[in-house]
Amino acid sequence: KAASQPDNSDYGFVFFRGIRFFSQLCTQRYEMIGKLLGREQHDIALLQEVWSERDFLFLKRKLSSSHPYTHYFKSGVIGSGLAVFSKHRIQDALLYQYSLNGYPYMLYHGDWFGGKAVGLVIVDIFGLKAHVYVTHLHAEYSRAQDEYLTHRIVQSWELLQFVRHTSCGADLVVLGGDLNMHPQDLGNRLLRSHTGLRDCYTETDTFDGCEDGHTLIADNHFTKKQDLVPFETGIRIDYILMKGSQRVSMKCETLSTTKGPVADKPFPYSDHEALTAELSLLRSEDTLAVSEQMDVVAEARAVVKEGLCQTEALRDKAMHLMFGGLLSLLLPLALAFLPCFCSFSTLGLLGAVCMSLLLSGALLYLLFTAHIKVLKETEDQMMLTSNDLQTKLTGCRLSASPSSDGSPDLQPLSPFKQEE
Repeated sequence: KAASQPDNSDYGFVFFRGIRFFSQLCTQRYEMIGKLLGREQHDIALLQEVWSERDFLFLKRKLSSSHPYTHYFKSGVIGSGLAVFSKHRIQDALLYQYSLNGYPYMLYHGDWFGGKAVGLVIVDIFGLKAHVYVTHLHAEYSRAQDEYLTHRIVQSWELLQFVRHTSCGADLVVLGGDLNMHPQDLGNRLLRSHTGLRDCYTETDTFDGCEDGHTLIADNHFTKKQDLVPFETGIRIDYILMKGSQRVSMKCETLSTTKGPVADKPFPYSDHEALTAELSLLRSEDTLAVSEQMDVVAEARAVVKEGLCQTEALRDKAMHLMFGGLLSLLLPLALAFLPCFCSFSTLGLLGAVCMSLLLSGALLYLLFTAHIKVLKETEDQMMLTSNDLQTKLTGCRLSASPSSDGSPDLQPLSPFKQEE
């Protein structure tokens, strides 16, 4: 695809546990996260496990100037924990709570009380409709004896169905969150294969972060080592997934993670490492598709032109018939003044035939004239379409003309950043 009007966008994703009175150093970490988001100036921030609305309101006040548009998704007993902060106007929001999410009697795990869900915000980004999803699936407490595997599969299925049925009109789709699944786990493969979402970690040109993209690492103050068994160094369970459309193509330029400890602090932001992705949004025109459209329109226009010529010829014949009928009508009128040349019945019959020719010619002339107007209007519209396609095709080729290093010379529109 040749691309024009590219737009660089930065998506940062922060994942952390924030259960007030239960999580360690919760107040201090919210303060740190607020400073991080305000400093990095991502376009959109997607957060999970913001269980307290009081903490959400704290971040909302702190980020009021950098991220004026926010939404907090409410569900379950203590909430969904999902929050969105955006530089760009949020047009709409929708929440879907997963049907299966643990058991209420498993108090130690507590997932059931959290109301795990997927939240959607529709964001206007430079005239593009972005469907941005934030989600948090049920945790995997034991790799060997995973009693919640079925629940996560159901949640994955509901998530992919939700994305499929709500993203049809989107120019671009981004999904970020704690999926609590390894890259090749069944639920993860199910989600990607049925939605077309692409993993930024495998798509990015540049990665700067933990080994193998791990987001839950051993070198983290809040990580319990038993949570990583049998993986000693860490696991990758947090993701940024993306998908473009016919109008916009997406590319992950860079992806990074935090790396455990924070400078000048004795503890990290969260037990999970934050993800930040820089995405290029390219308003794309498919040269092959445009070229094919031009060929089809040209073929159709040729048929219309040929039909126009044929119809004009028919109208000329109808006009000749009309004038022939008119001239023929003069014959019985002239014979009527010649005595004893023919009977009145013969003159009447001859006059009727001539009148029929005159009326038939006139009706056919009107019919073919109407057809010609329709054909001309259609041909004019096709010409406009053809010219527009030609302009698009020329623009695509110009925008994709190679620069001195052989790469397409693309000029960015304006900066765009998003964070979770």
